[in-house]
Amino acid sequence: MTVQVVRPAGAGHESLYVALVCALILALAAAIILWHHEAPIEQSIADYQLDARRDLSAAEQGIYADLRVVAEEIPFIRDELGALPSPQQMGEEGFPPFMHDMSAEQRGGHHWELIQRGADSAYLGQTDDASVAGSFLMRLTAPEQINQAVWLHAKTPVAAPDSLSDQALIAAGWKQLAIQFDAGVTRHRDH
Repeated sequence: MTVQVVRPAGAGHESLYVALVCALILALAAAIILWHHEAPIEQSIADYQLDARRDLSAAEQGIYADLRVVAEEIPFIRDELGALPSPQQMGEEGFPPFMHDMSAEQRGGHHWELIQRGADSAYLGQTDDASVAGSFLMRLTAPEQINQAVWLHAKTPVAAPDSLSDQALIAAGWKQLAIQFDAGVTRHRDH
């Protein structure tokens, strides 16, 4: 009788090859990431502007978002009515931030009015509680210019501006809300 010893198949060489292939893939991925890395472009905003993503309270960001949405609807309502809708009409139609509901009260209880200065028009929202949210002014401009149309005044009470020009608003202490899209949109970085 012959005894033959059969050794179990060793996985040592196969494991070594798999580990080497994994290391090669990781090294290649790291090289590609470093090769495509771009330095972040720092965009600064002007002294008369506020970054709508970083410089506003949660209540102010909510009102700003509502104003951006309703700004797209106003031209359709104006065409339907033949004139600019009043804030009361907008509230009755259910358009925030013009509605008087619990959400509006929690966001500062703004009182809205339509102001007209010559050919220019704007919606002015006076806040009841400046510690929650400042007063807002939304100039009615072309839809593609909504990014330059919303202004914030942190103090209360604030008088309706005599002119709706940029220079007049800046002189009266209003801050234009600006949105910048950069890497900080998804990640907050302290500079």
